[in-house]
Amino acid sequence: MNKLRLVAMIEAAFFAAIAMVLDLLPSITIAPAVTISFSMVPIFIMAFRWGFKVSFLSGFLWGLLQLTTGNFYFLSIIQFLIEYFIAFAFIGFAGFFHPVIQKALKQGSKLAVSIWIVVAVFVGSLARYFWHFIAGVVFWGDYAPEGMSPVMYSFAMNGLAMLGAAVLCSIVLVILISASSRLIMKKRTAH
Repeated sequence: MNKLRLVAMIEAAFFAAIAMVLDLLPSITIAPAVTISFSMVPIFIMAFRWGFKVSFLSGFLWGLLQLTTGNFYFLSIIQFLIEYFIAFAFIGFAGFFHPVIQKALKQGSKLAVSIWIVVAVFVGSLARYFWHFIAGVVFWGDYAPEGMSPVMYSFAMNGLAMLGAAVLCSIVLVILISASSRLIMKKRTAH
């Protein structure tokens, strides 16, 4: 295993742990099952810094860390896998924007970096909440208010959570990266 790959794996685990800590902080509650937090920020940093594979791994590890707190909802093994492993890992889809973000950084275009960060955050958030939406329809549909379809209920609840988290994470990341773009620059290691 080369040194750069080892650094990426260590950072993936470290940033998953940071996401877990942020997840323990109070969040904004807008409905009984809908909370908004900026806990995805560390996974997005991995996405911008290393790309898809490392951020996918970091998100997966964060989902795994959810087991340590006991703060998870387990209806069935399939629901658990979808909402804690697959959904969290899919935040890594923001990593597909790694090349354009790195290019904009090298060109010194703060506006382009900010725009691509916002786009990447929305893609990663949408990828995560797509799985929560599916689980909402299949597993949580019984909680829909009388007369509301499980599809609309899941769409509304997960859509609110996704939009809120994406906006909050975008704001935090644009401020962080504008203040210190080194946060998402890969460190070069000597061979």
